[in-house]
Amino acid sequence: MIRAFAAATFGGTTVVHDPAVGTNHLPPQPLPAGCFPLDDRQVAAWPEADPSVLPLDFPLSMCWSPIVRCNLACPQCLDDKSVRESTAAERRVLAGHIAASGVLGVDISGGEPLLLRDLPELARAIRHQGTNVVSCTTNGWHLTRRAEELADSLDAIRVSLDGATEATHDRWRGQDSYRRAVTGIRAAVDEGLFVQLQMVLMQSNQHEAQELLDRAAQLGAGGVTFLQMLPIGDGAALAAEQMLTDEQAQDIVGPLAIPDGVRIRLRTRTSAHGFTVLRADGYAWRNTHGATGISASVPVTSPADLRLPTSGSTS
Repeated sequence: MIRAFAAATFGGTTVVHDPAVGTNHLPPQPLPAGCFPLDDRQVAAWPEADPSVLPLDFPLSMCWSPIVRCNLACPQCLDDKSVRESTAAERRVLAGHIAASGVLGVDISGGEPLLLRDLPELARAIRHQGTNVVSCTTNGWHLTRRAEELADSLDAIRVSLDGATEATHDRWRGQDSYRRAVTGIRAAVDEGLFVQLQMVLMQSNQHEAQELLDRAAQLGAGGVTFLQMLPIGDGAALAAEQMLTDEQAQDIVGPLAIPDGVRIRLRTRTSAHGFTVLRADGYAWRNTHGATGISASVPVTSPADLRLPTSGSTS
């Protein structure tokens, strides 16, 4: 599939960011800075970049959670629900800071971002300089009714499915969540959006990993990201019962049979260390201690406040 990617060069090394999978790749030859269409099969074949060895002033990618509110109450949620939610005017300012920072990829999350009426406007504000790509992570509940308007403002959409079956997913997300998410995925695919499914990998759903890959192919989704559970927020209470080690997760994902055309990624806690999150109150945080905790917050009042604490930090 031909879809949008973002590229930039750091110290002579060109990096290409994939907005759907969230990975960074090294093309075989330099590319101009900016956003442009590439064949995702070709990009997937390029080696992944190691951000820790690049001379980075800003993260390659980040998450922005401009909303605390959510229509679901998932027990594995890592969001801090105690923070203040930015106003619409503050969100517009923050989108401008992100756009000017030089970050290649931004995932708008939450809370549930599809509850924001101004979500398309915020995504376009980040993309307007033509230097970065934007994705959105959603529980899919409202995706059917919003897919059409999001198709022109997002480069990819990530939909949470914590099980390949209705029984498993709804155990974590609530009754009717699976049906609503699957219907939304189909609507997004019909609108031409590239859809990446995301499963929080846990003891109780690991047995459905292969089935989820097969389901992704059936639904027309482009791939699946298996997310290692982070013991942050509400999810901390489930860590002892549900959390897998990175080694266990790799043993689960490694042998999976990947359907043709499906992109797969395992985001370990090790790889999530140092990742930047801009929360709903306008403060930037970074994952610490192998993504089992978060750092002290910094108020984002200009693009410079998104700067990495030290050169070579991970994205």
